[in-house]
Amino acid sequence: MNQEKKGRAIALLPIGVFLVIFIGAGVLFHDFYTMPAIVGFLIALIVAFLQNKRLRFADKLSIVSKGIGEENIVTMCLIFLAAGAFSGTIQAAGGVESTVNLGLSIMPSSVAVVGLFVIGCFISVSMGTSVGTITAMTPIGVGIAEKTGIAMPICVGAVVCGAMFGDNLSMISDTTIAAVRTQGCEMKDKFKENFLIVLPAAIITAVLFFVLARGNAGEIEGNLHYDIIKVVPYLVVLIGALIGVNVFLILIVGTVLAALVGVGTGAFAIGELFQKMGAGVTSMYDITVISIIVAAIVALVKEYGGIEFILNLIKKRINGPRGGEFGISVLALLVDCCTANNTVAIVMAGPIAKEISDEFGVSAKRSASLLDIFASVGQGMIPYGAQLLTAAGLSALSPVQIMPYLFYPILMGVSAVLFIVFRRRAA
Repeated sequence: MNQEKKGRAIALLPIGVFLVIFIGAGVLFHDFYTMPAIVGFLIALIVAFLQNKRLRFADKLSIVSKGIGEENIVTMCLIFLAAGAFSGTIQAAGGVESTVNLGLSIMPSSVAVVGLFVIGCFISVSMGTSVGTITAMTPIGVGIAEKTGIAMPICVGAVVCGAMFGDNLSMISDTTIAAVRTQGCEMKDKFKENFLIVLPAAIITAVLFFVLARGNAGEIEGNLHYDIIKVVPYLVVLIGALIGVNVFLILIVGTVLAALVGVGTGAFAIGELFQKMGAGVTSMYDITVISIIVAAIVALVKEYGGIEFILNLIKKRINGPRGGEFGISVLALLVDCCTANNTVAIVMAGPIAKEISDEFGVSAKRSASLLDIFASVGQGMIPYGAQLLTAAGLSALSPVQIMPYLFYPILMGVSAVLFIVFRRRAA
C-alpha cells in the first residue's frame, strides 16, 4: 500500500488544512486560541480519511490503529497522565510556593531580577511546565518590580526566560517527553545533550539581567514562609530522573511523596487528595488526546507518501549530519510558529525529524534536543503563545512590552546553531 519512493506532496494536505484553519481563525478573531487545536486536528483527520480512494476505509482504520498503538505514542500518553498527577498533587501541597519562597528568602535584593530568572529555571525544571511557572512566578515578579523600582517588563521577561529554561529541559515536561519518545532515546541522554547546548545561553541571560537591573537594591518584603519538606518531592523526581530511574516510575513515587506531604502538613485532607490528583491528570487530557489524533494523521500522511516527499525535499537542500540537524531545527521552529504550541509542534514534527535523523546519521539524543530546543525558541518568542499571553495578563502588560527582554529564547537558538556548526560529531 506504500506510495512510490518519491512521495506525494498532496499527502501533506491534512497538515496544510490544519495550519490554514488554525492560523486563519487566529488572524480573523485576533486570538490564536479561538480555534481549539483538537478541533483543527479532527478536521485534518477527516481530510486524511477522505484522501487516497485506492485504499478501503477499513484499511485506513487499520493504518490509524497501528499508528496510535505504536509503543512510543502509548508510553508518551501514559507519562503525560502521570506528570499531570504529580503536578496537581505537589501544587496543592504547596510545593510551588515553598520552593519559590525558599529562593526569595536567600536572595539578595541587589540581584532580584537574576534571582527571578534562576528560580524560574529551577521551578520550570521541577514542575515541567512553562505556563505553570509563569503563573506562579509572575505575581512575584510584579511585586519585585514595584518594591525595587526595576521596570516591570524586565522582571516579567526574567520570569518568562526562566520558565522557558525548564520547558525543554525538565524530565517531566510534556515537550521533553514528546521529543524523547518520538526520537527513541533515553531521557537522561537527551537531558545531558540538551543541557550542554542551553547552559551558555542561560549564563549570558543571567549576566544581561544583572547588568540591566544593577543599582536597584530595594528591599523585598512580605511573607516568605516555606517548608523544606514541601520541596522534597521535587528534588526526588529531579534527582531520580537524572540518575536514570524510569520516568513513569519516578513520577509515581513523586506523586506518592507529594500526597504524603500534602496530607501530613494539612495542605489538604485525605478526602481531597484524589480530587487534587485528578485535577492534575485532567489538565493533561488535551495534549494526550491531541497526541493520539496527531499520531493517526501522521500514520495516514506517511502511508500516502507525505513523509517521503518532505525527506526528498530536504535532501535536495541539505547534505550530511550537519544539514540534517539544521533541517530538524527549522522544521520544529516553523511548525511551532504555526501552531503556537511547542508540544503539538514536537508531536507533529517528531516522526519527520526521526526520518531525517535516520537518513542523515543524526543521533537520537541530538535530534530530540534540537527538536525540543527550536520548538521552545519559537514558543518563547511568539506574542500569541500561551506563555507570553499568560505573563502579559498577570502583569497588565502587553506581550510586545515583554518581548525585548526575552534574551534566553534568542540566545538558546544562537547557542544551538553554534553547536550544530562547530561541535564535533561522534563517529
